[in-house]
Amino acid sequence: MGAIAEKTDERRERAKAALAEKPDGVVEAIASKAEVTPAEILALLPQGAAISAPAGTFNDIWTELRSWGEVLMIVQTPDIVFEVPGHLPEGTEGHGWFNIHGDSPIGGHIKKDNCASITFIDRDFHGRRSLSVWFMNAGGSAMFKIFVRRDGNKELLADQVVKFETLRNRFVN
Repeated sequence: MGAIAEKTDERRERAKAALAEKPDGVVEAIASKAEVTPAEILALLPQGAAISAPAGTFNDIWTELRSWGEVLMIVQTPDIVFEVPGHLPEGTEGHGWFNIHGDSPIGGHIKKDNCASITFIDRDFHGRRSLSVWFMNAGGSAMFKIFVRRDGNKELLADQVVKFETLRNRFVN
C-alpha cells in the first residue's frame, strides 16, 4: 500500500471514530476533531443520509428552494455560525457572482463558480431529524446551508419536508 493510500485510510479511520463518538453532532466540529473535511464526514453517513447533486443544478435547486417559504440559511466559519431566517430572493448573475437581493433578510453575493456540489442532508441532529441542503465548495466545506424550518413545537414543517424529499429524490441513483 502506498503512502497516499495509508494517509487516506488514516483520515477515514479518524473520521469514523469522531463520527461514532458524536453521530448527531455538528458536522464541522466532528470534522475538526478528526482533522478532516466536513465532506469526509458526510461521506460516512448511512446510505441515503447525504445525497449529492452536481454543481450545474445550482440555479434549478435555488429556484426550487425559493418556493419553500421561510427557510433558515446558515453560514458557518471557524469563527461564527450565522443563522438567518427568511425567504430566498431571486438570484441574478453578474460580475462573477450570483447576486441575491429582495424583500428578505437574506441577501448578498455568492461565488457560484466555487460550488462543487449540492448535498441534501437527512440526519439526526442532537436527537431530532434535521433536513438541510448544503452548497459545497471544492475544499469539502459548506459555502452555506439551507435548513427546513421547525414549528413552535420544534417539529419540521411538513410541507417543507415534502418539498425537501421531492427535490432530493431527483438525485437518488
